Amino acid sequence: MASTNGYLGVTPPISTSESNPREKEVTVTLLEELRRQGIFESEEEAKMREIVLGRLAALIKKFVKRVSLARGLSESAANSAGGKIYTFGSYRLGVHGPGTDIDTLCVVPRHVTREDFFNVLEGMLREMEGVTEVSGVPEAFVPIIKTEISGIPIDLLFAQLSLAAIPDDLDLRDDNLLKNLDERCVRSLNGSRVINEILRLVPNVDVFRDALRCIKLWAQRRAIYSNVNGFLGGVAWAMLVARICQLYPNAVAGAIVSRFFIIMHRWSWPQPVLLKPIEDGPLQVRVWNPRLYPQDRNHRMPIITPAYPSMCATHNVMASTQQIMTEEFKRGSEIVDQVISGEVQWSALFAKHDFFFRYRFYLQVIASSPDLDTQNKWSGTVESKIRQLVMRLEFVDTLKLAHPFIKGFDTVYYCLSEDETRAVARGEIPEAVANRKQEDIAGKEGATTMYTKSFFVGLSIKPKEAGATGPRKLDISYPTNEFIKMVRLWEKYDESQMNIVVRHIKHTALPDFVFDKGEREAAARPKKRSRTAKESPAPSAKRSRMESDTPARPDSESPLKRSTISSQGRQLSTPDSSMSFGSMTEHPHTAQTSDAMDSLAVAASA
Repeated sequence: MASTNGYLGVTPPISTSESNPREKEVTVTLLEELRRQGIFESEEEAKMREIVLGRLAALIKKFVKRVSLARGLSESAANSAGGKIYTFGSYRLGVHGPGTDIDTLCVVPRHVTREDFFNVLEGMLREMEGVTEVSGVPEAFVPIIKTEISGIPIDLLFAQLSLAAIPDDLDLRDDNLLKNLDERCVRSLNGSRVINEILRLVPNVDVFRDALRCIKLWAQRRAIYSNVNGFLGGVAWAMLVARICQLYPNAVAGAIVSRFFIIMHRWSWPQPVLLKPIEDGPLQVRVWNPRLYPQDRNHRMPIITPAYPSMCATHNVMASTQQIMTEEFKRGSEIVDQVISGEVQWSALFAKHDFFFRYRFYLQVIASSPDLDTQNKWSGTVESKIRQLVMRLEFVDTLKLAHPFIKGFDTVYYCLSEDETRAVARGEIPEAVANRKQEDIAGKEGATTMYTKSFFVGLSIKPKEAGATGPRKLDISYPTNEFIKMVRLWEKYDESQMNIVVRHIKHTALPDFVFDKGEREAAARPKKRSRTAKESPAPSAKRSRMESDTPARPDSESPLKRSTISSQGRQLSTPDSSMSFGSMTEHPHTAQTSDAMDSLAVAASA
């Protein structure tokens, strides 16, 4: 699908030359490494996905029929009302891996509402054989039901069209389908439309898929793959890779990956990334336009979807997450340069993140409930609001950066008393509770199972200003209290069943469940290299002269005055809801990371 000028994209290609022999060699080794990393699913799982999608498609038709009959339609009209599912995301792109979810769109006729989707379909999913999880998040920017069927996780979106029935051959590319839809339905519908358009706008789909598999794995390992937490989601990463493919239409995957890091590290944000010119249309729907809409002007890293109406896929990006991603682009560029020069292997690119070793101080947000179904909804709602906490933290003068981790950690505790239950809700786990198993509470009066999910935000502290004396305090009471108030405004919030607490803790107090087995012990072993990062930006990379040589101070210095804030806003430990640092400057566990933060701040303001 070339433009009228004979090329794909909004500008001519940078180069139409074929890749050189070395780039072809590293492409072979890249694909070998991707196979070693286990990112390709088995034939058995692929078949199971097809079976599950078939069962889900049948359930959607049954759902539409049930609602149709409840609305007073005749039996024949209810049978012909249809209902259809469309896949999108990584599954539709052909880059999904084992255990990944299937992004699926449920398309229904006009008499089936979003309330039906969450009230009726959710219940039908719970009754479906093989379903082990159902969790709806109706308040999300794109309302969603998360479910798992026969071991296959599915993210199910909803779109209500202005049609009396949904035919089996409905083509979503028709722009007229967007007539009379609310913005949430347009966003949901565009998921499938955008993926189809991306695949039409790349010069070589196989090269695009190979390069995208690499970038996806890298982003996941570096913990920057999460739209909800302010990084980039799958569609945004796909559009970035697609744009590089347009600029180098005859390059192999290894060369695309190399150009990806070089160009993205140097990209002049907020200049948008476009796969084709933004199109106007006859429909009364909003199209991304920073000249017209102030909200669009605030987008920090705009990556614009190619399907009408064009939208920004990266509206969640914040100052902190932009800084983190910019530094990761730099790290990736340095490593791939060394891969091509033969100094390192591709595995260096996929080294695990060091989030839980990077900062001295963290926030732990704990959502908990004694009921599993309630907890799934509650924790999903809390997760969708974490970026609101980060944005509030960015206004704290003493903070240089607030770094959200991309996923939460589920933990189950078995309590024998109300005191233990309350302690778990506060995040203060008694040793007896931590070691207790389910069978230990069987048949015991007053026993309660508490389901918790913890989210973490790393706090990077600004260096002390020259000439400043005395201890400093990081007062986070206002942003955390405001965050808790906002979350508790959820219309389905039930104080008796839902708990939320925000705790600020030192890195030494991080719970063991955030670390891989043996990871914490290995990091605690005596080592001489206090000047380098646990995972250096690139093997043999030159060290900045600006890098501080000051090692992290022992925990005995600048003690953290911990406080936790309950869902009722009470202070549960000390009356002081701020952290005291003494005379230390913020310094992650390594000088390398500290230096990286300084360079990020410069990049973000450029």
